[in-house]
Amino acid sequence: MSAPQQFPHPQQPGYTPPPPAKKNWFGRHKVLTSLGVAVVAIIAIVAATGGSGDGPTREAREAGAAVERPSDARIGTPVRDGKFEFVVHGVEAGVPTVGTNEYLTEKAQGQFVLVRLTVRNIGDREQSFTTSAQKMVDAQGRQYSVDDMATFTLDQGVPFEQINPGNSVDATIVFDVPAGTVPAVLEVHDSVFSGGESILLQ
Repeated sequence: MSAPQQFPHPQQPGYTPPPPAKKNWFGRHKVLTSLGVAVVAIIAIVAATGGSGDGPTREAREAGAAVERPSDARIGTPVRDGKFEFVVHGVEAGVPTVGTNEYLTEKAQGQFVLVRLTVRNIGDREQSFTTSAQKMVDAQGRQYSVDDMATFTLDQGVPFEQINPGNSVDATIVFDVPAGTVPAVLEVHDSVFSGGESILLQ
């Protein structure tokens, strides 16, 4: 008796294996994702620590505003900045030249303004007074620096002086300004780094 004949099973039509699942964007870009998280964390820390209204930024703004406020101090009024007390005694404008003789004379580009003042050391140790740290502002708000050579040439000029505690010096500082300039304010400083105080010259 012969064995029964075997017939192959037909394959089911239309079947294909499913494609492998794709990773999402964050899974495929792990480095960029990590960098993004780090940047967000840094921004959050900066905003939490530096954005507060009670931080140094507000203090700096308040300090700047204090310097810019107009002063009531006038000629003859003692004004203190740092370790020095300043008293302005007078202002002379429209001076064409300064000097003690024909060989030691400085001529103004415009006109010289001479400011006479006394500087007293109110601290507890020696302090250096530098005339070049002082500034003058005119009626139009323009700021001028000291003419160091003219100040040195002037017989009363004291461009640089060491002042012991309790001592004082009389000085005349010189500014070279355009002809017709009206001096309005003297900004006095105990050093080039101080906030300064203002004295009205009118």
